[in-house]
Amino acid sequence: MNITPLLNLLSRWILFIAVAYKASKTHEKSWVLLGTAFFIDGLNVESYIWAPLGVHVVKGAYDVASKISNFAIAILLIWGALHLKYKKSDFRHVVVMAVFAVTAYLWLFLLAVNAFGGDHFTLKSSFPSLALGGSLVYLGIILRDYAISKHHVEELFPWGLMLLGVLELTYPFTRQVEWYSTMAFFAAAIFRLIAALGALKFVFYPIGGPGSTRVIDIKSGAYLFPDREYARERLGNLMTEPTLVMVTREDPSVLKARLHPDALVFWVTRAREGLINERPTVYAVSPTNIGILVDLIAKAVNRGYRVLCVDAFEYLTVENGFDVAFKFLTTVKDLLMAHGGSVVLMVDPRSMDPRQEKLLEREFKRD
Repeated sequence: MNITPLLNLLSRWILFIAVAYKASKTHEKSWVLLGTAFFIDGLNVESYIWAPLGVHVVKGAYDVASKISNFAIAILLIWGALHLKYKKSDFRHVVVMAVFAVTAYLWLFLLAVNAFGGDHFTLKSSFPSLALGGSLVYLGIILRDYAISKHHVEELFPWGLMLLGVLELTYPFTRQVEWYSTMAFFAAAIFRLIAALGALKFVFYPIGGPGSTRVIDIKSGAYLFPDREYARERLGNLMTEPTLVMVTREDPSVLKARLHPDALVFWVTRAREGLINERPTVYAVSPTNIGILVDLIAKAVNRGYRVLCVDAFEYLTVENGFDVAFKFLTTVKDLLMAHGGSVVLMVDPRSMDPRQEKLLEREFKRD
């Protein structure tokens, strides 16, 4: 039994599920676009996948139908990668994508009217394969630079996509070489599976556990302090705690030198996304991604982190409103308390109105 078609189909749907889950948690346009691309890829019109499974494309439609999916996937991958990098689409990006879409349509029109002749497979496939292969390589590069941690299992995600893209670029020239194309189809399945495994790790298991036990004896509870120095006087140097999780606005390049190597930092910023330092682990998280920030903290707690320090509450309030930011605090506080942990909130009372200050004092003990 030839498992290559099944492996290829399975890896495509794993990629879609992982990216779709990421999109559902972040609500970011980039992951929605990428998820849509991988959904189309899961239903891609490729005879070597569907024919062994008993699904056959109508004769005469294959040449055009298979290229439509190539162009659609390429446009969505490039568009999604641009949003990963720039967090938006600028005018120049829209112009480039519009030119590309028109060119793709003209190519499909030429295929439909048989302008390339009957047997010019390499010519017919050249531009669609260039578009799809180039978009996969570009997305892989953007993922490595802006979203994926390096030297970890999740780096298989971009590398698998880049290898798949390079293989796709050779498709017009090697597809009709029977002995090579068989190996190429199997290699494509392996590269997709590599990307799928990396995507699963990136989306569902982004955080490891602390390698050391607690060194600071803090009674389980929720504490409120006006600043970090006052908290240090009362609780000790939290920076030396290996089970520490920080939600902060402080520059991580300055902060990391003072932290225990096992500490975990969520740097709240719009400038970056993903892992930016390994020891201590520093993740950049958008301030509006409250849902995914809660999920990341929950995963950290499940892996043994027990002290949460939040000194970015004012910024979260500005970006989301007090009610959303306060709900975030109560959610993570309940999570830590349920595991015998501690939450240390540092907020300047002058930044809060009397009602907000009373709500904070009701949940957190002012020391």
